[in-house]
Amino acid sequence: MKETNTSTLASIDEEHRDQLIESGTGDVEQVRPGRASSISRTMALLFAAACGMAVANIYYAHPLLDTLSGEFGIGHSRIGILITVTQISYALGLLLLVPLGDLLEQRRLIISHMLLSVLALVVVGCAATSTVLIAGIAAVGLLAVVTQTLVAFAAALAAPSERGRVIGLVTSGVVLGILLARVVAGLLTDLAGWRSVYLVSAAFMLLISGVLLRALPKVEREKTTLSYGELIRSVFLLFVQERMLRVRGVLAFFIFAVFSIFWSSLALPLSEPPLSLSHSAIGAFGLAGIAGALAAAKAGRLADRGRGQRTTGIALALLFLSWLPISLTRHSLWGLIVGVIILDFAVQAVHVTNQSMILGARPESRSRLTACYMIFYSLGSAIGSIASTAIYAYAGWSGVSILGASVSAVALLYWRLTRR
Repeated sequence: MKETNTSTLASIDEEHRDQLIESGTGDVEQVRPGRASSISRTMALLFAAACGMAVANIYYAHPLLDTLSGEFGIGHSRIGILITVTQISYALGLLLLVPLGDLLEQRRLIISHMLLSVLALVVVGCAATSTVLIAGIAAVGLLAVVTQTLVAFAAALAAPSERGRVIGLVTSGVVLGILLARVVAGLLTDLAGWRSVYLVSAAFMLLISGVLLRALPKVEREKTTLSYGELIRSVFLLFVQERMLRVRGVLAFFIFAVFSIFWSSLALPLSEPPLSLSHSAIGAFGLAGIAGALAAAKAGRLADRGRGQRTTGIALALLFLSWLPISLTRHSLWGLIVGVIILDFAVQAVHVTNQSMILGARPESRSRLTACYMIFYSLGSAIGSIASTAIYAYAGWSGVSILGASVSAVALLYWRLTRR
């Protein structure tokens, strides 16, 4: 019987194989009979909206640090711990929570994480002491990784011929969430105080949880004897076994280091003479980045057509070139706008292509592949941020521009050496 099932699976094309599972008895059962595995554009947009709301929760604090410092009596030299705690918690979530998507039913896992996020946001919004604030922020960061579970689930539901397009659309929601979080936090704080930021976010997270509960399909999972400990160990084994994951993970490290190098220090030259822009004006540059990020969503379609390597090379070259207009920031804000659009386009194009190529490697391990890949994202973001502010203090915006261009050049060289 087992041999018969093996030959049956081998004869099914890739598009239909993703919608089959093998039960514990060895019988092949169809999860969603009657049609090829795919999701509608409306469903993909729902995934994108949920991703954007979830990831925004870890960026709301960035423009609020000064306000939080005054309210909780945390010195300016120590208030940055809120960002550090958030990033560490997010990295832990990538390792400890995201792989559960390969073990548990993903719909239930996503809804559970979203509802727990609501509670964490309420804790932050109602925090009376710095201890409660930090604990709440840590929980928010830990649970924000539901974003990556959503991306992996969307990839699992999409037909192989459409996976890149769907991932591009869904991850555009992630970028929108990151870029708009600062703007939303600033507006709500001006209108109703900083606590409103987290309480309003909690309300929207509760609302989107209800929508997802009704809209997400329930997909049966293959029965497994894999324990949680074995699941986590397998994340590291995947890194050893999958060359594609290693190569694309390192590229993610480079591109998000560049992304962080730029955005972490941008406010510094813009707020100083001769520009001396206001906080709202500085935040508006994030809107320019949205144009580039949304345009890059189409990179997934190129990956679907087997042009992933070519797309990566072109995007990395653009990433390097973007630092020329960016370096002229003090002399031309129009040059900065052009640079922002190109940089965000390039980063998002490589990111979408990376995920499209990686998530097609092992359908049964998509959540673990996502977790491993995104750990590189976290490392690149953290190191890029630290390096950027340190270089700015030593060499100003010219030094930051040289650093960003140098890392971009290394990324392009690495892609060229590993392309095959």
